[in-house]
Amino acid sequence: MEVLNNVANEGFDWNAFENDLDLYGGQSKEQVTEAYDQTLSNIAVGEVVEGTVSEINKREVTVNIGYKSEGMIQATEFRYNPELTVGDKVEVYVESVEDKSGALALSHKKARQLKSWDRVNEALNNDEIIKGYVKCRTKGGMIVDVFGIEAFLPGSQIDVKPIRDYDVYVDKTMEFKVVKINQEFRNVVVSHKALIEAELEAQKQVIMSKLEKGQILEGTVKNITNYGVFIDLGGVDGLIHITDLSWGRVNKPEELVQLDQKLNVVIIDFDEQKKRIALGLKQLTPHPWEALDANLKVGDTVKGKVVVMADYGAFVEIAAGVEGLIHVSEMSWSQHLRSAQEFLKVGDEVEAVILTLDREERKMSLGIKQLTPDPWAGIDAKYPVGTKCAAKVRNFTNFGVFVEIEEGIDGLIHISDLSWTKKVKHPSEFTQIGAEIEVVVLEIDKENRRLSLGHKQLEENPWNEIESKFAVDTVHNATISELNDKGAVVVLGENITGFAPAKQLVKEDGTTLKAGETADFKVIEFSKATKRITLSHTRIFEEAKREQIAAEKAEKRAAADATKSSLKKVNASIEKTTLGDIAGLAELKAAMEKNK
Repeated sequence: MEVLNNVANEGFDWNAFENDLDLYGGQSKEQVTEAYDQTLSNIAVGEVVEGTVSEINKREVTVNIGYKSEGMIQATEFRYNPELTVGDKVEVYVESVEDKSGALALSHKKARQLKSWDRVNEALNNDEIIKGYVKCRTKGGMIVDVFGIEAFLPGSQIDVKPIRDYDVYVDKTMEFKVVKINQEFRNVVVSHKALIEAELEAQKQVIMSKLEKGQILEGTVKNITNYGVFIDLGGVDGLIHITDLSWGRVNKPEELVQLDQKLNVVIIDFDEQKKRIALGLKQLTPHPWEALDANLKVGDTVKGKVVVMADYGAFVEIAAGVEGLIHVSEMSWSQHLRSAQEFLKVGDEVEAVILTLDREERKMSLGIKQLTPDPWAGIDAKYPVGTKCAAKVRNFTNFGVFVEIEEGIDGLIHISDLSWTKKVKHPSEFTQIGAEIEVVVLEIDKENRRLSLGHKQLEENPWNEIESKFAVDTVHNATISELNDKGAVVVLGENITGFAPAKQLVKEDGTTLKAGETADFKVIEFSKATKRITLSHTRIFEEAKREQIAAEKAEKRAAADATKSSLKKVNASIEKTTLGDIAGLAELKAAMEKNK
């Protein structure tokens, strides 16, 4: 057996077997290894090279860069490019040719970052369209991964239409244009809107060239504002002003339309230069006034809802788009000016009478006071002249007091009819607003719906008695209550005053009476018609002096008259006597003259 084996193995090359020469075609292992190494790329750590994707799974992407082993890269580094497929060329950064496990360590993220700044500047300069991955939301917009750089995408640059939900763009890869770069802070701003604006501009030109007034188009509600609704007409926007949404009152556009709703609209007007299109929605339906009941006339009663309030009145909608105005003066029979808010509020259901109706002008005025009896209809029987009643003070004027006897029946008390004796400068001195006052009806003015009323007429006129008590030349002890340049007000009794002119206040010693002093005053003038009593203190002592002087003059005059009478008698006697008697008479005459 042993001999046979030796014979069989005699031709076996043990040297070739030991050195694996048969495996490598007669070459040594070292020679084959050297030849293999020459077929591989020269890879240097820290170098950015291009590789080919050979395999993709959920966790890793395998990339072949022509080295003896392939590199593994985490799939998250390619999250920005969900369209990555096997065979795609990608740039990678060589971190190590042999890591701890002996594998080739590559990074796609680092490769992108090393060249990202140059590429993003190149994209801006060339107006290039690039791809980016929307990572997350941020204040005012989104954060986008562009070449490994976190760029800012403003909310206004996402789309040409307003964005209502930003979250739908997160984790999406989109095309962008670089619109701004801050070289100092390395901030990048991108826009998606810029890509579609040029295309939309061309569409707008085509659409605008085909527009005509009165044309009906279908559009989509794009945006809703307080003043109207923007409609997308397929590349160009138009505005339905809030007044053109409905024939009726519209408080908020949201009451009639919703976002993304499709509507038929009519073109009211457009400006091709400014690219503004005015649209209408209500114009597609007949005006409500045209459908208004033809038998409706003045005097008819209608029902409606208050839709707008103003100080001067309320607008009531009796049918959609058909409104009537109830002026505040038609809300109550009262003549007092009030605010309409005291009677009605928005939303009130009211019943009213048609006062005027103009179908051509599409105007209607209504009244609600007409539903109740007019209080002035039977005023003569209810409040005849001489009627005494209570009234409420409503307002003052310089000439009197306006009062209300009952709702809708007003009257005026003239300032001269407030008091017989008290001098009232302004009604506020006598009463106050809101107070009750007793009155008597003096006159009825039915045409102007006014009553002339009096208050003092409730009492007898005291001036009949005052006239006899304070007759001219009577003297009264009184006190000065007020003093001014013209004179003084003198209190003669309760609610009775007189006036003393300044020159009638001089006292006997030459000084002047002052406020608060009490003295005697003489009545020098009395007027019942004007209720004026004029007084004088000076007259009292001046007239006493004049009377004294007059008395003295009268006494002297009487003595002189007596002397003259005696002389006349003497002279007459002389003429009748003889010459003998003359001597005696002469002596008598001399004696009398001596006495004189």
